[in-house]
Amino acid sequence: MNLTEQYAHELDTAHPSATRSQFIQLPANRGAYPHEAYFAGNSLGLQPITTAAAITDVLESWSQRGVHGHFTGGDPWLHYHQYVNEALSRVVGALPQEVSVMNTLTVNLHLMLASFYRPTAERHQILIEDYAFPSDSYAVRSHARLRGYDPDEAILRLRPRAGEDVLRTEDVISVIEQQGPRIATLMLSGINYLTGELMDIAAITAAGRKAGIFVGWDLAHAAGNVPLSLHDWGVDFAAWCNYKYLNSGPGAVAAAFVHERHLADPDIQRLEGWYGNRLETRFDMAPIIDTPPTAEAWVLSTSPILAIAPIRASLEIFDSVGMPALRKRSLQLSDYLLSLLDDL
Repeated sequence: MNLTEQYAHELDTAHPSATRSQFIQLPANRGAYPHEAYFAGNSLGLQPITTAAAITDVLESWSQRGVHGHFTGGDPWLHYHQYVNEALSRVVGALPQEVSVMNTLTVNLHLMLASFYRPTAERHQILIEDYAFPSDSYAVRSHARLRGYDPDEAILRLRPRAGEDVLRTEDVISVIEQQGPRIATLMLSGINYLTGELMDIAAITAAGRKAGIFVGWDLAHAAGNVPLSLHDWGVDFAAWCNYKYLNSGPGAVAAAFVHERHLADPDIQRLEGWYGNRLETRFDMAPIIDTPPTAEAWVLSTSPILAIAPIRASLEIFDSVGMPALRKRSLQLSDYLLSLLDDL
């Protein structure tokens, strides 16, 4: 591979739609490291150039319209989240009605587990990675405990083979096939935060569903990083944060996915709040909820518009470039970096 700086500039010129400098601001104050490269997008993505303007637009609408901002202006807040849901659906390969921007990642995992962890005496285990992100482990253990089970027995942990660092897909499927009658829910990371392993979501989901298991994914390190096809893969549920690869700011509002086949299920259990009521009847203020056949049925509270504005700014970039182009660029940059390191 050509490793010259000139070649790097030529690659930038050849792929202008995916050039970072068009969209993202590098930190101006880098202290003692003025020439550092930013490799912390897995922790906090950088700020899109249009983020400040998006937030300012909301602030100006608030100052000029007050409560009327919910219903008037160029972007009424009542519908502000809809573009975000639609754009996120394109990022994760879902139908727009299957996605909802809301809460934070772990809160959404709790909401999903409330619906998709349905333990019985014979089938009450939850399957996760042994080295899952701690918050995921805390969440599943707390749900097992809440339903009256011993977490140490109810949580089944996947471990790599001796001397290996990542899970093999065939081993995961083998556990599903052997232990399936005891497993109620599978919740794995699409990309593991510690090893960087990209799981075969399609194959594992298919195996889990064949075994009668509800299959969910924590996509914190996958959403906005790799192409996904949650609807076509048949994933039951998923949740992710938006502040990493989706560049939406520290502690940004997260999102969740619920497959279409569950959206009109009248018997599904949910933890509910008033913003999960169908828009057409929300202001009837009825004591019994009237849920829509969308993932918005899981929304609890009023959309935090100021927090959603940065997500909207970022997703406009993803819409303009597209996940296939971003993934191609990502692989190209990774290959280039590895070649540079090998050349040291």
